[in-house]
Amino acid sequence: MKTRTRFAPSPTGYMHIGNLRTALYEYLIAKSEGGDFILRIEDTDQKRYVEGAPDIIYKTLKRVGMNWDEGPDIGGNFGPYVQSERRAIYAEYAHKLVELGGAHYCFCAHKEEDENEDEPQTHAKLKDPCKLIPLEEAKRRIAAGESFVVRQNINKKGTSVFHDVVYGDIEIDYDELDEGVLLKSDGLPTYNFANVIDDHLMQITHVVRGNEYISSTPKYNLIYEAFGWTPPIYVHVPQVMKDAQHKLSKRNGDASFQDLVAKGYLPEAVLNYIALLGWNPGNEQEIFSLQELEKCFSTERLNKSPAIFDINKLTWMNGCYIRNLSAEEFDAMARPYYEHIKRPINAQALSAVLQPRIEVLNQIPVQIEFLQQVPAYDVALYENKKMKTTPEVAKHGLELALAALQNVTDWSNENLFNVLKEAASANELKNGQILYPVRIALSGLETTPGGATELAVILGKDETLARIKAALHKLS
Repeated sequence: MKTRTRFAPSPTGYMHIGNLRTALYEYLIAKSEGGDFILRIEDTDQKRYVEGAPDIIYKTLKRVGMNWDEGPDIGGNFGPYVQSERRAIYAEYAHKLVELGGAHYCFCAHKEEDENEDEPQTHAKLKDPCKLIPLEEAKRRIAAGESFVVRQNINKKGTSVFHDVVYGDIEIDYDELDEGVLLKSDGLPTYNFANVIDDHLMQITHVVRGNEYISSTPKYNLIYEAFGWTPPIYVHVPQVMKDAQHKLSKRNGDASFQDLVAKGYLPEAVLNYIALLGWNPGNEQEIFSLQELEKCFSTERLNKSPAIFDINKLTWMNGCYIRNLSAEEFDAMARPYYEHIKRPINAQALSAVLQPRIEVLNQIPVQIEFLQQVPAYDVALYENKKMKTTPEVAKHGLELALAALQNVTDWSNENLFNVLKEAASANELKNGQILYPVRIALSGLETTPGGATELAVILGKDETLARIKAALHKLS
């Protein structure tokens, strides 16, 4: 049987890191086995629907290269792929399940949260008097227009046993299961019902979801059993944690995929990093392209333990990706971060200086502020034991640099370095006794993204000479 997986997000806003990881694992299971990856939008919880959220889902998956084989926008043989468009399908199967004894009609005055799939009612099966209503009487009440929901029956006693790829054989007592709502009074299903119906009808072979759904899996299996269907292969993965006690959550202000990209993390780096949040390649390799992951991914190496999201590790990995970009690619990505610099600069030279030195694109603006204007600084900054400079030595070095640079026509880094090196040698100075003062004069900073001549190329000849003259005035 062909492997078929599905990513079924709720359109409730930005793409959470945990959701993107689920999508990635679903995608890799399918592609590593030559199967199909399906996109399905689970929008039955209309109260949480966010306008434009489906487009965010599409754009995010496309941006990281996870193209789907079937979905709402491209169709397929098992549509519709949006749950709100499958209302009639769920109603048909809900009524069938009642006929099969797997569910019953409930007419109780129910609170709104009784229909909330995320808040199961503990021991509801012991309290619902509607379970005792004869089926024919229930049908007459429905025909008369009485409002109802379809609630699952948990008639079994003993222990449910099922297998999970990550956690092995799992046992859960049937007495721990609630008889939750499957079809709400508005005709829409809860997640607990819709995902079973859709997964079967769409011939899904593997289901990846968070381990918080393990406790509900026996309920899904009872629905499969009632219809005489075979359940999919379950792959429950541990949650992505902020730290040892708190899970990563957008509601708590933790970064989404969109947040990370906006901060200057590359989509490919984010995807690479989250692949390792719960999966071990079995070797020391850490940098993977999506194509490499497709070839080497296996569910056997998924971890049971929660994965902690380490922003420092992601930042390191992002730096690796930045350094692996071509000069042209990095320059194109970096240019928007130069827009606050209003004076003329050599942007291409600036990109060449920054690429090996930054790890995240949003580090750029603070590093290049000095290009707009030299910040106020104390002349004590020219004091450097390693470079053997003092303010007096620096003044002498800057005078020599100014004289040497005024007539230079080849304003390239290599030529400028040679010119200043020759000026130092001719005046019996160390190279640093000219280069260091020039770097301070051009930047006003102790640490800069580039050396003296690199900064001179970026600033251009006129601005370089002007800043050296201003420094000499400051040292007078």
